[in-house]
Order: sequence, then structure tokens, then C-alpha cells
Amino acid sequence: MRNIALAINDATIGYRNGKSVTPVVTAINATLCAGEVVALIGMNGAGKSTLLRTLSAFQPPLSGRVEFEKGDIGQLSSSELARCVSVVLTENNFSTLSVNEVVSLGRTPYTGFLGRLSDDDKAIVAAAMERMGVLHLAEREYATLSDGEKQKSMIAKAIAQQTPLMLLDEPTAFLDFRSKVQLFRTLRTLAADFGKAVVVSTHDIEMALRFADKLWLIDDGHLYEGSTRELAAEGLLQRVIDGDGMVYDKENNRIEITR
Repeated sequence: MRNIALAINDATIGYRNGKSVTPVVTAINATLCAGEVVALIGMNGAGKSTLLRTLSAFQPPLSGRVEFEKGDIGQLSSSELARCVSVVLTENNFSTLSVNEVVSLGRTPYTGFLGRLSDDDKAIVAAAMERMGVLHLAEREYATLSDGEKQKSMIAKAIAQQTPLMLLDEPTAFLDFRSKVQLFRTLRTLAADFGKAVVVSTHDIEMALRFADKLWLIDDGHLYEGSTRELAAEGLLQRVIDGDGMVYDKENNRIEITR
């Protein structure tokens, strides 16, 4: 039986502004196990980014609990959190750093106050860059890269951080089709070979259907958890896919463009 890497228990997520509270997704109960890839899907504005910000401790849940292997997210120190979860966002600004320096930042939780890399740290950084296909860009200035190369570099940084949990927000946004497939294959390999738990927020639903172990689907203020077949049987996938000339074909687990 796989170990539970992340548990969300009766949590409501959203925003506080003074005494005003705005719930976005309510009564969330979901788990993520070591070795699993979960695709987080839903329409724009459904609450995917809000959930990722909550899971990464950028904002607290309005109620309920989010627990990692080491305890409640709200009780972890910044150092403990950095060793538990790595986050890949679509917007980053490392204008004066080389790719090697950016990826090396993933070792910060382990390098101590002076931030000096040991030989082992350097080997981990190089291996992460090689896995993401950016080792040849190591000395390039990050700001000069294409959007796709920047994204791969940020994922390499997260890999170098060596956390049991990885959260990725739209990691395929700037990638071509081949790179998207390679990325999902890499995430599956990381999960299977190293026991990482991976959450990928994505609009590439066809990729999610093919590569994810299970789905977290946010719709109408609720999160639904299950396999592709389970959510399709309940009609939930159809609710977020069908329309505007698209239909979900549950027999073949693919999206058909009808016009």
C-alpha cells in the first residue's frame, strides 16, 4: 500500500479581506500518495490556482486541514516546507542568473547559510538539468531563453530540490507538443522511480487523461477525485469538456472535435 504524501481534510479554500471571506472551493477531501501523478483540471476561474497556492502554503485554507508527511502545513517551518514541497509556476524573474544558477537554487534548503554547493549538490543540479534537456544551456542567461526553455529550467530546479511532493501550475503552457509529451513522461518516471507525489494543474486535458493516475476535477465550487473512468461514469468529465464543438468519448477516453 502506498504512503499518503498529502491529505486534504474537509478544507475550504478562498480569500480573506479583513472580515470578508470569499470561499472558492468548499468541503475538499482528497489524498495524494507517493508515486502518484494527479492532474488538476477545471475551467478557468474554477479555483485550480487557489488550490495550488493553498497546498504550497502561499495562503492558508479558510477551514479544514492540509497535511503533508511531516504534519499540518500550517505548523511547518519554512525550512521544513522547502524540503517537503517544490513548486513550479509559469512566471519567474531571474533576469541576471544563468540557468545553472537558477537550477542550483533548488538546493537552497540543504546548503546552509552560506549556500555553498558540495560536489554532491552540483551532481544533483547537473542531473536535473540533463533530465529536462537543458544541460547544454547551463551557462546561458536565464532571461535570454525561450518560454519553453525557461519552463524546463524551472522544472529542473524543482527536481533538484528533491522534495517528496511537486506542484506544477500549467507546466505545459509554453511547450510544443513533443515537449508536452516528454514532460508528462518525465513526471510519471519521477513518480514511479523516486516515489514522488505530483500534482499538475493543466488545461491539456488529453494529456491528463492519458498520463495521470487520477484526476482532481474542480467544478461549481467542489473538488471531485477519481480515475478517468470513475469521473466519466458520473458525467463529470463531460461537464467540463463537452460544448463548443467538443465531445468527450468515454469509450475511447479521448476528446472528439465535432465541428
